[in-house]
Amino acid sequence: MKHKVLIVEDEHSIRSLLKVSLVHGNYAIIEAASGEEGLTKARDENPHVVILDVMLPGIDGFMVCEALRKEFHNIGIIMLTARGQDTDKICGLKFGADDYVIKPFNPTELALRVNALLRRMESGATAMGVQHIERPPFLLDTEAHKIFKEGKVLEMTPKEYLLMKLFLENPGKAFTRDELLNVIWGWSYIGDTKIVDVNIRRLRTKIEDDSSSPTYIETVWGTGYRWKI
Repeated sequence: MKHKVLIVEDEHSIRSLLKVSLVHGNYAIIEAASGEEGLTKARDENPHVVILDVMLPGIDGFMVCEALRKEFHNIGIIMLTARGQDTDKICGLKFGADDYVIKPFNPTELALRVNALLRRMESGATAMGVQHIERPPFLLDTEAHKIFKEGKVLEMTPKEYLLMKLFLENPGKAFTRDELLNVIWGWSYIGDTKIVDVNIRRLRTKIEDDSSSPTYIETVWGTGYRWKI
């Protein structure tokens, strides 16, 4: 069975480029030129992955992303953002996007990201809304808000749980400290940004065998942190 990929993009030239990028993936491509049309096509076609532009006529990509995430539990969402628009990336993650690609994009990179997202979904590490995310030796139960390591419950603060969830949903993705601050603590937080580092250190003491030599949460020097894959 072909995987269905819905492209929601108002510019015909970009939709065409996206289709060419995915031509070797044996996907069934569905197109929509507006947010409203994208939601209609999603409801009619039930796609596996949606490639969603932020700037759309009518309702914008963030509103479409939020609606898709509420209606479809097993759907992958990749958002297209303009170069340098870090706020778009952060908002996309907050509304439930799994990944983002920056315009102008590399067609090969886009195809790889679609493939990687489908693999994660099929292995159980799917988009927000599923009940379990499994990355051995860890299992995250989204309904119970519990995290297990080798079958044992790890005691987590709410912020530590959210950090862990974000990392497990986005393995290999490097998050800046500002991105983590805005996604986990919210835009209204006005305290010291070092709170991110403090919580990462505490989280490491709970999940790492040796927190001084972490094997799961990796420091990306000059950037922030990522879940090592």
